[in-house]
Formats: sequence, C-alpha cells, structure tokens
Amino acid sequence: MEAYANVLLYAIPGFVVLIIIEAIYAYFKGDFNFRSMDTIASLSSGNTNTLKSILGLSIVIISYGWVYERVALLHIETNWLVYLLSFIAIDFASYWSHRLNHSINIFWNRHVVHHSSEEFNLAVALRQSISGFVSLGFIFLFPAALMGLPPKVIGVIAPLHLFMQFWYHTKHIGKLGILEYIIVTPSQHRVHHAINPIYLDKNLSAIFCIWDRVFGTFQEELDEEPCVYGVTKQSNTWNPIRINFQHVWLLIKDAWRTNNFVDKLRIWFMPTGWRPADVAEKYPIEYANPKEFVKYNPEASNGLIIWSWMQYLTMNALLIHMLLKIADIPKESMFIYGAFMFLVIYSFTTLMDRDPNAIWMEALKSTVGLAIIYLTGDWFMIGDLIPNGTVLIAGYFIFSAIMVAWFVINEIGWKTQGTDMEKVKG
Repeated sequence: MEAYANVLLYAIPGFVVLIIIEAIYAYFKGDFNFRSMDTIASLSSGNTNTLKSILGLSIVIISYGWVYERVALLHIETNWLVYLLSFIAIDFASYWSHRLNHSINIFWNRHVVHHSSEEFNLAVALRQSISGFVSLGFIFLFPAALMGLPPKVIGVIAPLHLFMQFWYHTKHIGKLGILEYIIVTPSQHRVHHAINPIYLDKNLSAIFCIWDRVFGTFQEELDEEPCVYGVTKQSNTWNPIRINFQHVWLLIKDAWRTNNFVDKLRIWFMPTGWRPADVAEKYPIEYANPKEFVKYNPEASNGLIIWSWMQYLTMNALLIHMLLKIADIPKESMFIYGAFMFLVIYSFTTLMDRDPNAIWMEALKSTVGLAIIYLTGDWFMIGDLIPNGTVLIAGYFIFSAIMVAWFVINEIGWKTQGTDMEKVKG
C-alpha cells in the first residue's frame, strides 16, 4: 500500500496538470467545456476512489494469484513477451468487465458515476467508482491464469493499463486515421459517454478497439449525430458519494415496492434499466431526451464557486498529507482519517448542490474534526510536516463552519433550493 501511495503522489499532480493544460487550450480555442462545479465533482470523485483504494475497501473473493496457482498450464519465465501478453489479457478482461457493468442492473451501479458528468473532458476520467465493494476480476482473468501469466506481472501492468485510459477523455482531439482501427481513441470514447440512442452501450474497449469490432459493440462517431453526454436518468447532484449509490437505491426501492415476489429477486440481475411493470407504472421515471437535453446547473454565485474550489484544494492538501504519512499513521487511525475525508467531500459537495442541509453536514464535519484534535492532541502527525499544523487545521474547521452557515443563510435559504437549468441543443 505504501508503494501505491507513492505512485499516487506523482500521478495525482500529473493528472491535474494535464487537466489544466486542456482547460487552457479549450479556453483559447473558444470551446471551453469546463464548468467549475462539474470539474470539482469529477476531481472529488477521483479522490473518493483514491481513499477507497488506500483503505482497501474491497472484498477479493478469489485472487488472481490463487487461481494462477491452481490452473496454470505453464510457468513461463518473465520477459517482454510475457508483459505484452499480460497487457492484452488485462485489456480483454477489462472489455468483458466493462460490458457486464453496462448490461446488468446491479453492476451498473458500480460504473454509473463514471458516466454521470454532462461534460466531456480529462477531469471526467477521474470519476471512478467507490460502490464496487466486491472484486470479480478473477473471472475475466481466468484465461491469463490458464496461460501461466505471473501474478507479479499482472500486478505491475494493471495500474498502467488503467492510467492509459486517461488521455482519450477529451473532445479536442479529432479522429486519428488508421489508429481508429487499432486503439481506443477520443472519438470512440466520446461515443461511449454519449446518451444518444445510437451510441448507448457502445465502444466498451479500454485500449484495443478490436474487442468492440469482434464482439459487435463498435460504433463510429457520426458528424450528423453530435454526442450528448451524461446518463439517461440524470444524477442531478454534484455529490460523488450520492451518485455512487443512486442506482442501487432505486433498485432497493423498486424491489420493495413491487408486488411480484419474482421481480423482487430478479430485478438485480435483469438488463440495465429494467423495472417491474407495476412499479414502472406507479412510479414513472423521467429519462433525458438527447434532442432537448438540459444540463444540471444549480445557480451559484462567484463567491460560492470560489469557496467550493477552496474546499476542494483544502481536502486535496489533507489527502496528500495522508499519503505522505501512510507509513507512520496506525491502521486504525488511518480508517478514521479516511472516513473523515469522505465526510469532508460529502459536506462541501452538498453545499455545491445548494442543499440547505449542507449546514448540518458541515457542523458534523467540523465537530468530528475538532473532536479528533481534542481527543488525540494532534492532527495525524501533521506537526512533523508543518509547524503548528494542528492549530491551522482546527482554525480551518471553525472558519469553514462559519462560512457554510453564511452561504446557507444568506445565499441559499433554509427551505428553498434555487436552480438554473442550462438548455443544450442536441
């Protein structure tokens, strides 16, 4: 885990720099597709995924190593060919895992957050799930284990394979000629993130587009059909934690409400979007129309936008501190720190939604933070890095609570949630 934390210390700033470069390019090109609240939501979603990885909040039913030891037909020496075959095997597994996420109701919940942005830029690549608590990777990597591809090589290639999927989340790179027949390109992935009926559930490959072409899920980006991004059942929130569990909450409610006992059981494993007939009739859902699409865009003053960026940057500074001290902070304290960080993200993104309940979430966050300092006399060894760091953190909690209360009372109001919806032509 320490090695992974060290990789993140370089990867996170690297991704942020590339996002800034894209934003600057888009601005000067006159095609700026970054909205502050959407971008903060994307970046914060990436932070939640990082926290989940650091804390190890996934259940591995059967590890790749366990399968490898029992089914490998060969035990081959590690060389460049083994690394290449491992990369291809992971890409093959990624395609089928991705296809499963798009095909089955319960598995869509672990992927919906990645599609939830109604923009398409590099920040969207960081919208990664925290709701997939059970790892099923061993199923799709079974062929790799059978071939005898070593677990250590798979372990090295897997994060590299994931990072290589970052670059094509952009609308500023056109079609790439012959490469369109070999690798996944920005054009192909724009299709994947679109909700236009012709584009839905297409282009599921991660690196090599051959899988889509072979298994019938390829769709070219069409000039006459501009991509409209998001999900058909709009998330309508900037809170990445809420987005991660919206779909499963709908499944829970539908399973409870239906009078058909069989439907209560099968709803989880039916095709994505399937609902029991009696529930669908009594509790209809409004789905987005790509031709008359309205982006989620709650009204936000310049002050609220600036404050949201300040909250995000402060949270990111705390995350970097967490990564730097991961070897020194006791495991039980690390879980407390991680849980608190989820609370921080939930709190400031609730305010971004103009939800008056943000005042109570912020009160809870600041109270918990001050309680940790009072009970331990320190903020997770921050004094080792910053003199009087604990005092600064305590001051931040108090100041943050005051500011959020001011925004709720003076700008949002106690009972109303003003929204200003932006019309987007399909």
